[in-house]
Amino acid sequence: MLCCLGDLVEDIVVHLGGAVAVGTDTDAHIVRRRGGSAANVAVSAASRTQPVRFIGCVGDDAVGEMLVGALRALGVDPAVQRKGRSGSIVVLVDAAGERSMLRDRAAAAQLDVVPSGDLEDVSWLHVPAYSFAGGPIADAAAGAIEAVASSGGAVSIDASSVAVIDEMGIDRFRDLIQSFEPDVLFCNAEEADRLIPDPSQMVFGRTLIVVKRGSGPATAMGADGVIASVAAHDLGAVPDTTGAGDAFAAGYVVAAMEGRDVEACLAAGHGAAASLLRANDPKAR
Repeated sequence: MLCCLGDLVEDIVVHLGGAVAVGTDTDAHIVRRRGGSAANVAVSAASRTQPVRFIGCVGDDAVGEMLVGALRALGVDPAVQRKGRSGSIVVLVDAAGERSMLRDRAAAAQLDVVPSGDLEDVSWLHVPAYSFAGGPIADAAAGAIEAVASSGGAVSIDASSVAVIDEMGIDRFRDLIQSFEPDVLFCNAEEADRLIPDPSQMVFGRTLIVVKRGSGPATAMGADGVIASVAAHDLGAVPDTTGAGDAFAAGYVVAAMEGRDVEACLAAGHGAAASLLRANDPKAR
């Protein structure tokens, strides 16, 4: 079973009609939907394989009820704790598709000790680095990684955000990844530049580094350099890339769990991301 541990929040995606007019009105198209990096991966993976579990924490409120119900409706087994108020992220999307995010993780950061029963049948654990950005969830995630790895399961971590790396500090972030020795570390190009400024000097040992480059080719790097590179789908202008990196990770992980080679896994990641991007296009609805 694939298990994703991390945030489940409400995304409030604001497609701006133009520059924000400070102090008055700005036209926008607003979409509210279930979000959170780990939850996004779980949902995308559930559309490709069964079963998938999500572990996290949401508020003891109506929004939390809606978020958990959305996971169940999409085929994900939610193992959630309920406390406080649910988190939300406001995603501002400009005319060029560039995103700026205002995050309030609230209950999502409050996950505490994960019951061992939630991990017994897990053969792959995926954890976004948002889980290490603060709150009790950091220790809960570390414990879950140790439990799955010690039982012979695979672990993937997503670097999540340049902001997370910078807030933690590059050296501390690298040390954290090195201590976990995940099977796969997902990064985008900017995150990879922060963590691996010199690709000839890999710092993560046996960990496979998968670098997502948006509309550019995705690459997989090991200790001996680039192992595989696969071009992305040509989708033209993309109005909203929210969740595309998570969908890529889901496609890659599902393919890896099926025993496919690295190149096929990268291709599966691109396919999942392309499907998500098409669904995100407001003109397609």
